[in-house]
Amino acid sequence: MSFNQNQAGASYGVRLKPYRDTVDKLTIGVGRNLDDAGLSEEEAFYLLDNDIQKITAQLKTIPTYCNLDPRKQIALADMAFNLGFHGILRFQHMWAALEAGDCVEAAKEMLNSTWAAKAPNRARELASLVK
Repeated sequence: MSFNQNQAGASYGVRLKPYRDTVDKLTIGVGRNLDDAGLSEEEAFYLLDNDIQKITAQLKTIPTYCNLDPRKQIALADMAFNLGFHGILRFQHMWAALEAGDCVEAAKEMLNSTWAAKAPNRARELASLVK
């Protein structure tokens, strides 16, 4: 017999958000000590793949996004990955410009934002893909 998921789950419980354990270690999941163990590169990319799939599925619910060429879709997916799905939805003028086929205006709207002020290089790069 070996230690398994059922035993670990019963001992530690499942916590889906980071928390401080009884010895003040940042912990998540089923007793994963982030302070000492962190994540492996494989685990980090597993999480990244899940996040990319989730944000892409959310964006595909927007008809305007679906009608864009792949380059623009990639730029908006990158932006949404940074801002979150609800964050990118706040760019109402950008979406309106994209709906109207005015990609130059959409790019301007991307750059006319707090997001662009906080991440100017990324914003310029992504806006250039949308133009």
